[in-house]
Amino acid sequence: MASLEAHYSASDIEARILAALRTVGLDPEQGITPEQLGALDHFHTGGFQASRELQELAQIRAEDRVLDIGAGLAGAARMLAHSPGCRVDCVELTADYCTGAKLLNRLTGLQDRIEIHQASALALPFPDNSFDVVWMQNVGMNIADKRTLYAEVSRVLKQGGRFAFQEMTAGNDNATFYYPLPWASAPADNNLITAAAMQTILDECGLVVDSFEDASTMILNSPPPVSSAAASVTPVVKETPAPQLGLSVFVDNLAEKATNARRSLQEGQTSFVRGVFRAT
Repeated sequence: MASLEAHYSASDIEARILAALRTVGLDPEQGITPEQLGALDHFHTGGFQASRELQELAQIRAEDRVLDIGAGLAGAARMLAHSPGCRVDCVELTADYCTGAKLLNRLTGLQDRIEIHQASALALPFPDNSFDVVWMQNVGMNIADKRTLYAEVSRVLKQGGRFAFQEMTAGNDNATFYYPLPWASAPADNNLITAAAMQTILDECGLVVDSFEDASTMILNSPPPVSSAAASVTPVVKETPAPQLGLSVFVDNLAEKATNARRSLQEGQTSFVRGVFRAT
């Protein structure tokens, strides 16, 4: 896991986050909402909007106890803790992200509704039948042992509980990729499987499909992030773009990684899927 932790490391993450918030005019001492942080803390395909859509797909309610696996900076956890008001446990492998998540939980006043655990998705630190919902966004592509991953998801879910996820998958068994990617700097860190193989393993682990869809076209039809190079033709006066929050606060080489990810999706080397499965 050392290379994975190195890929997602972000030194001085608290200082980076605080500086970025002040740059865009947000005062960390005055309270910040999950929506205001959306461009910063939803490090997955489709960003904040995709998280809301997955919430609706899984019909998550205030009374649900939720586990967010591979939570990153816990953006989705804060979204769910704020509305509809769930209690959320987060599992994250990377120490830097755990530190950043705890900071943002405090800044949004949601620290009492969210618990951050530094742990592996392959050994979840919870008893059987603990959660109504297990939530996972763009995590499985980093994990080679899919069978253990999904068996752990099934184990901690209550009977009838929902596994809500979105994931990048391999477009075919012989897919090639362009590096670096948002989830992998080199082939050794890239553990994509096809959507069909994923569904087979989920079924074998006792997770049955409620909904499962390929949403690649939706992602490709959405506008890519605005580039600083984008401008009107021969402007009379060049204005300095207003500062914005974004993943580049803690993700190095973001533009190159995002370009490679979009190219892989356009060429059919990858697909973007999302779904809700139930524990039997």
